[in-house]
Amino acid sequence: MEILLVDDHRSVVEGTKMLLESEPDMKVTIETDVYCVTDLVRLKRFDVILFDLYMPNMNGADLTRKVLEYVPDAVILIYSGFEIAPHFNLLMESGVSGFIAKTSTREQLVQAVRCAARKEAVVPMHLLKQLRRQEIIVQGGGEQEKTMITQEEDKLLRELAKGKSNKDISKTLMISQRSLEYSLTELFQKLHVSSRVEAIKKAKSLGILPAEDLY
Repeated sequence: MEILLVDDHRSVVEGTKMLLESEPDMKVTIETDVYCVTDLVRLKRFDVILFDLYMPNMNGADLTRKVLEYVPDAVILIYSGFEIAPHFNLLMESGVSGFIAKTSTREQLVQAVRCAARKEAVVPMHLLKQLRRQEIIVQGGGEQEKTMITQEEDKLLRELAKGKSNKDISKTLMISQRSLEYSLTELFQKLHVSSRVEAIKKAKSLGILPAEDLY
């Protein structure tokens, strides 16, 4: 089983490599530079890929999107020592196949990798609740139509309501500014608006944003 591990902390990758390679059928390639990853995945096929969540120059979510452009069927796990919950939906939408905590035991780590290699999702039970979507009614074209607003779009609306810049919002939501622009365009289309101000007003009228978010 070929595994790629990407983390900017050398001690982490070396330790994890040792743990995984204690299994006779696992071989781990390590990389600490995110800019080398796309070349690696194009040159060699990996059964499972592990990305750290927070890395210099590019976070795990954006790196996942980038790799999936070249290898659409890549199996990517987020391997992090930080709490995943605040970014769970964002990471799922980026295309990851699951999560492994850096505090996991060797047995848990190996089992998670084997599950991922079998195309089984690796998701902690308590995070599954966050996969729910919020349904709202949006008026459009003179007729009432149903539009699905995701939790990430809900978060985006709340950040807009705080008056934050695109740069600050992209940092908070852990997405690139270009991805944010795409998300804004899609959100505006869903709400049938053309600006931030209109989006906030529409969200307030639909009850998506409580009044306090507007001050």
